Amino acid sequence: MIRYQGTLYRPPSEAHSLILQATLGCSYNECTFCGMYRDRRFRVRPLAELEVEIEWLRTQVGEPVRKVFLADGDALVAKASFLRALLVRLRAAFPDLRRVSCYASPQSLQVRSVEEMRELKELGLTLYYLGIESGHDAVLTRLLKGVDAAEMIRVARKAGEAGVALSTMILLGAGGRELSLAHARESARVVNAIRPRFLSTLLMTPVEGTPLFEEARRGEYTPLDDLQATRELRELVAGLELEGTIFRSNHASNALPLEGTLPRDKPRLLAELDDVLGRPEPSAFVPRWLRGL
Repeated sequence: MIRYQGTLYRPPSEAHSLILQATLGCSYNECTFCGMYRDRRFRVRPLAELEVEIEWLRTQVGEPVRKVFLADGDALVAKASFLRALLVRLRAAFPDLRRVSCYASPQSLQVRSVEEMRELKELGLTLYYLGIESGHDAVLTRLLKGVDAAEMIRVARKAGEAGVALSTMILLGAGGRELSLAHARESARVVNAIRPRFLSTLLMTPVEGTPLFEEARRGEYTPLDDLQATRELRELVAGLELEGTIFRSNHASNALPLEGTLPRDKPRLLAELDDVLGRPEPSAFVPRWLRGL
């Protein structure tokens, strides 16, 4: 049987995917805002354990498996030989498999070569989820992302060169109130340079047990209110110059759900944001209690 260890996290778009915990925790685990994996040490699970779980799933899942998500936070950092063997076993067990995906930190993209990513893509690992968070160097330093904007662009482009699709995320409010618009503009610049297949935003919310939570408690970080977050989102969207990128700002934390394809829907998205900013009434936003805030 399958044995998940600790709290399991996955991107919203993987809601109907089979989740296989190929690694435990996150190999980097330094980001100040993230509390997902602070309760466990990173390790790659033995392939033999995963083979047993794959075989059990093969016999127990009653419908075709088309998507698999490799948890936990940084499966891409595992040795290429391990990932190759795992992908071969997944393809053998699930003949209808169309896509395997995983989170990818900038650090894991640094260690994976384009050739390795291309080979893994041919075996089915076709989508990486990359948290850009911000394109502003001061914000990235504050968040302890471990890379600056130039390095974020460089490593993300490696995935593009390998033919792997990127689903990227920007954190609204990552720069606090003082750097809000600069954070939005620089984030748009970095996203434009990366040209991801998917782009999403969510509102940065201090989580208890993280350094960011303590910064907020001491008054060193001030979260955005809904109107400020909407202004920041408008600045981000205005700066985006993309071709065929699917945009989503409909995470549970977002005050104003938006979605569209860029550049086709950019005028509509800006019009919707301008409409809300022109009449900033509380009823224009999703109530905070519905967002768990």
